[in-house]
Amino acid sequence: MNPAAEHNIYTAFGLTIASELALPELLRETQPVGQADVHINQEDLSRAWEERRDNDDYYAFDDDGFMLNIEGTGIYRVRGGNRIAFSPAPGASETAVRLYLLGSCMGALLFQRKLLPLHGSAVVMNGCAYAFVGESGAGKSTLAAAFLKRGFPLLTDDVIAVTLKRDKAPFVIPAYPQQKLWQESIDKLGMRADRYLPLYETKYAVPVASMFCTEPVPLAGVFELVKSDKEAAELRHLQGLERLAKVRYHTYRPFLVHRMGLEQWHFSTSVAIVDRIRMYQLQRPTAGFTVDDLVDRILDAVDERAKTSHG
Repeated sequence: MNPAAEHNIYTAFGLTIASELALPELLRETQPVGQADVHINQEDLSRAWEERRDNDDYYAFDDDGFMLNIEGTGIYRVRGGNRIAFSPAPGASETAVRLYLLGSCMGALLFQRKLLPLHGSAVVMNGCAYAFVGESGAGKSTLAAAFLKRGFPLLTDDVIAVTLKRDKAPFVIPAYPQQKLWQESIDKLGMRADRYLPLYETKYAVPVASMFCTEPVPLAGVFELVKSDKEAAELRHLQGLERLAKVRYHTYRPFLVHRMGLEQWHFSTSVAIVDRIRMYQLQRPTAGFTVDDLVDRILDAVDERAKTSHG
């Protein structure tokens, strides 16, 4: 692990980030280090972890922030919404270290900054952001990649940062121009895995710089992807309190809400979001590859919303 002597300056999630460790996934920025919103530094966190771990092998909390310990990769600490420290394990690859910096650590930092992180991908359609959420393996990133192939820009993959404007309108803040796709998805989308950086097992980092939206976009809808034994895909419009439960369930690392004392904030933010958007559940057949059908069904729903909004 050889952090650069000078800080690298990047932008992601609407933040200027100064990092000792190079983060090639992110967009570069030219702002001076002192003006950065977030600083990422390497330091020895072993003692701090032992003092705070409280019989938990992975997470630790105190008034000062959040800690994460990934065996074989490193220890991380997120504080104040503006600082992330990392202590890499001996022999850990920079790719593995960055995976948790830009995932769990960034999710915790967004919570600290009162930005609601959802777990999924988001693309831009008709000038609005539409998010795809669901459990791991539901096909969120694959669906987003299929939209990119049809010319719709990506806003984010994995962590969806949602902020509320003064009028409570929800906006999705761009993350960084990269997707993470499994080998199976790459093959079925007609792409070549040997062109991409392997992250772990058969999952790859896929750059999408030419199809990335760099400005915040108003959130208009959320589609929950659910696997189904049915033969055809089905789209259902979600109503009432069910929508709040879905936002809670698909919040990124939802256990952090309670552990960080953010229950009231999370509830009020969720209410504001569901009051302004449409939410759907899209059941997709487990058998076969139906991503093009899913794209068509989502586009039909988006077009119907546009007609209703202007009707």
